[in-house]
Amino acid sequence: MGFILNTTRQLVAFALVVLLRPVGALNNGLALRPAMGWLHWERFLCNTDCDAEPDNCISERLFMRMADVMVTDGWKEAGYQYVCIDDCWSSLQRDVRGRLQADPKRFPRGIEKLAQYVHAKGLKLGLYADVGEKTCAGYPGSLGHYETDAQTFADWGVDLLKFDGCNMNWTLLGEGYSNMSKALNDTGREILFSCEWPLYEWPFQQPNYTAIRETCNQWRNFADVTDSWSSVKSILAWTAAHQEVIAPMAGPGGWNDPDMLVIGNFGLSHDQQESQMALWAMMAAPLLMSNDLRNICPRSKQLLQNRRIIDISQDPLGLQGTVTATVDDFEVWERRLSQHRLAVAALNKMEIGGPREFRLTAAPGWAICKPLCNVTQVLPQYKELGVTSPNSQLGVLVHPSGTALVIITPPGGSKSAHQLFSQGGSQPPKKVRL
Repeated sequence: MGFILNTTRQLVAFALVVLLRPVGALNNGLALRPAMGWLHWERFLCNTDCDAEPDNCISERLFMRMADVMVTDGWKEAGYQYVCIDDCWSSLQRDVRGRLQADPKRFPRGIEKLAQYVHAKGLKLGLYADVGEKTCAGYPGSLGHYETDAQTFADWGVDLLKFDGCNMNWTLLGEGYSNMSKALNDTGREILFSCEWPLYEWPFQQPNYTAIRETCNQWRNFADVTDSWSSVKSILAWTAAHQEVIAPMAGPGGWNDPDMLVIGNFGLSHDQQESQMALWAMMAAPLLMSNDLRNICPRSKQLLQNRRIIDISQDPLGLQGTVTATVDDFEVWERRLSQHRLAVAALNKMEIGGPREFRLTAAPGWAICKPLCNVTQVLPQYKELGVTSPNSQLGVLVHPSGTALVIITPPGGSKSAHQLFSQGGSQPPKKVRL
């Protein structure tokens, strides 16, 4: 493969990444693991034409059907629990008491009845609002109505609030998000708070992530995902470039949100879908799908319900993975897991030619493999690779734009692994280029 590994650099990089610990989280007892569910936006946008497209418009019919499918087709069993409404659900006017109201034609029974339907399925309902005067699509925003809207959402039985940042002076974002966070907590109802605060502040200055984590359960940092590989790559590149700032903030109670999973739509090859799924799990990201669960190809469904990948996403240690090396056009991500395990993902960035081998010894975290370790390949397909030694030549073939995902386990939590996990460090590693 044409590279020489520097063991000292590997150990330093890995020791730094494994001990990331977040600052204090929003004290509402929620999001102890990244949220999992379904969100309408990327796939269905602001389609309000129910006359022309009754099955695909933003209406109670769409969300009731998605809730049905989440139960009958194994999504709930796999861990997906939130059915989330994005923008364009409301009437263009508040009611006579100044409360938000659902569009009467598309949601004739109102959000409260929809929440009851979703809850009866054993699922949770998410709703959308905006910190500013209007939502991004021009519907009423919450500025000046934070307490009223929070209580309205609680009365309706909402379980998650996605709070956007359109039509708001950026210097007032922190105040607005903090006020809504307090208003939600004051209702006494557990409502997971999903923020877009840093997304709208980054163009002007680096956000205060300590304040964001104390205010929000998850937060968007970068541009909306679209149904394309270039979009997914741009999110990964931004995350890697800013990992020293954002990765230490992630942990139980608060998570960096790279936006929706677009797996099962039109723009990604299957290898690229595997890459998004694997790397979102490595980033400890919320897994919020935006697709049509009523009509999804079996292979995409199997990927989204892959329990081994979901287990990485939901690992109770709650540390966000980071890029630790770039080797021969492979980008190496590593994430420390519970029980002294390490997840390694290698993204093949060479988008030409055929499959290429990634040697596991190229991962800085391979240093835990002393004297032996057990290796489980999760992607491209599940395979127990067995017990191997530090000087192993073990490799995984990876397609262009695909990702190899493996879990390395030192048998019994070896002494060397324990020592490595115990070393100091509070910042993510600098990327090692070999």
